[in-house]
Amino acid sequence: MCADIPPDPLLGLLLRLVHQHWATEIDAALTEAGFEGIRPAHAGVFPFVDEDGTPVSELARRANVRKQTMREAVEDLERLGYVERRPNPADRRSRLVFLTERGEAVRPVTHRTGRAVEQRWAALIGKSELADLRAGLISVLESLSGPA
Repeated sequence: MCADIPPDPLLGLLLRLVHQHWATEIDAALTEAGFEGIRPAHAGVFPFVDEDGTPVSELARRANVRKQTMREAVEDLERLGYVERRPNPADRRSRLVFLTERGEAVRPVTHRTGRAVEQRWAALIGKSELADLRAGLISVLESLSGPA
């Protein structure tokens, strides 16, 4: 085992450390592609914005963060030009979040980088082990969300 990892580590620590490796790769790719200002707190926005727009409350639910946290992330990304908020035609009291053209351009970079990271990890531990890890994590998430 790696010298920096304590014996019998909690799963949460392992997930955090692996996620840090993932995030570092994504951040480097985004910077290289010219997407400045995107921080880890913004990662919960991009994958959850629907083409037809998404309310901040729904983004918060999907990303499993507080509404205030999501609202701050959306405000940051709006200032940076990655998202815009528009009136919700179904509810005049709310607004929908949309990715701008610049925001849409982030997704291919993160997906391409994510696939490359997964390929490296598969080379390190084996495709089967990585597939088992993915399946196990999906199973845990589905169990935590309860019956549909």
